[in-house]
Amino acid sequence: MPTTPIRFYRDILSGHCHRVELLLTMLKIPFDPIDVNIGRGDLRTPEFIALNRFSQVPVIVDDGVVIADSNAILVYLAKRYGDETWLPADAIGAARVQRWLSAAAGPVAQGVARARMVAVFGAPFNHKDAIATAHDFLRVFEEELTGRCFLAADHATIADLACYSYVSHAPEGHVSLDVYPEVRAWVARVEALPRFVPMPRSKPRQMDA
Repeated sequence: MPTTPIRFYRDILSGHCHRVELLLTMLKIPFDPIDVNIGRGDLRTPEFIALNRFSQVPVIVDDGVVIADSNAILVYLAKRYGDETWLPADAIGAARVQRWLSAAAGPVAQGVARARMVAVFGAPFNHKDAIATAHDFLRVFEEELTGRCFLAADHATIADLACYSYVSHAPEGHVSLDVYPEVRAWVARVEALPRFVPMPRSKPRQMDA
């Protein structure tokens, strides 16, 4: 465990931050949350830019080591404080996890996450395109989950945490999960993991047809 609690810069409504909080909590790693206000410009201050030049959360500071990017943080925490349960060391297992980390940074971010950003925060993306991308991904996700409990192994890994937060909150972006029973069952399995902590729910705005 770290000699002092990890400093965890976060936005509590960010799925990228929530995936990091899930692993911190599940690994019982002590941390001090530092909530930032994006609208106030906290990510544009010289102090924060010194931590992450991309001006994005999450960021952690662990005994002087600064790690930015949610998926990079998951890898770091799993390798330093976890075991091979969360990130397999063998080539095949590691590749299977990486596949879903890439999905989390790609179609998950461009689909369910982006649709939620528009509906909840008024982000300037095309909402219809984001919803279409979300369903393209969810149809594949549903097939991938058929016959398995978790994404990259027979137990939860950081692959599941990377994808969970935005997929489970997809309805906030007006992306229904009703027609994806395997996805909903997987969401329930992640939520049943020991020391699971939920991300606060957000109320989406009514969108134009």
